[in-house]
Amino acid sequence: HRLLVVANGWIEGLTVGAIILGVVIGGTLIRPEIAHHLLAFDFPIIDTGIDSIGEMALSVVAVLYILAALFNLYIPDTGVDHKALKKNPIFLIHEFNHCLSLLWRDRLGQISLAVTTLFWGAGATLQFIVIKWSETALGLGLSKASMLQGVVAVGVAVGAIMAAKFITLRKSVRVIPLGIAMGLIVLVMNFVHQLWLAVPLLILIGGLSGFFVVPMNALLQHRGHILMGAGHSIAVQNFNENISILIMTGLYYVMVKMDLSIYWVVTLFGLFVSGLMYMIRLRHLANQAQQDDVQHLDDSAHH
Repeated sequence: HRLLVVANGWIEGLTVGAIILGVVIGGTLIRPEIAHHLLAFDFPIIDTGIDSIGEMALSVVAVLYILAALFNLYIPDTGVDHKALKKNPIFLIHEFNHCLSLLWRDRLGQISLAVTTLFWGAGATLQFIVIKWSETALGLGLSKASMLQGVVAVGVAVGAIMAAKFITLRKSVRVIPLGIAMGLIVLVMNFVHQLWLAVPLLILIGGLSGFFVVPMNALLQHRGHILMGAGHSIAVQNFNENISILIMTGLYYVMVKMDLSIYWVVTLFGLFVSGLMYMIRLRHLANQAQQDDVQHLDDSAHH
């Protein structure tokens, strides 16, 4: 497990790179001059039926999905002989519930799962907040505001790479305070009204996010592999993360429907993230007081 943090750094970095590319492409496609130019393109003889900007944008996304599917065909066989579980849905649900409770009961597993679950929910919500905040505080249109989402993603990528270089598995839990700091730094957005200040602030927020989530993700996969196997733990992780995204974006939707000021939304969001990360840290310290599980983690450098 020595290179687990490094591998997670690469995965998170490349994932964020894809997010940046998607944001840039999306922001470009909704620009009128670009959109109308692409709509003017057509194949000879063939009528594509693409007559609106929305249809054109969806077609570009569909092409990207097809390319991704083609790349999957070239993923090499790892040589692992993994027998499929029973196909009985009742058995599968029972097995999933067992794995879910097992990971939440594990002292290190629950901490890493809580952090990654919060991160993905907060990250998804922050994307919407950045757009609304950019329009209100910076006076940017939707196209330029969406580009600032890419700025956050750049920070996440940098933070992920730095974590892969400097953080070992044993040191992974030491990054929890950065999650508290990230939530507090989000509050600074309320006082920024110039683009030249907004860009470094969003990069810093993204950088802290990437730096603390990569080691936590590696720790979660390490514990999951030991307790139940990689596939089962990833299923549990994705389930929790998607539930978190649904809940947090749902809460954001409710606040928008209530016509709550974006500055109040930013404040509540920052305090919520910091408060939850502080509670996670307290839980970890209580777990460590019972038994030091961190000492058994690998502390080898990976340069």
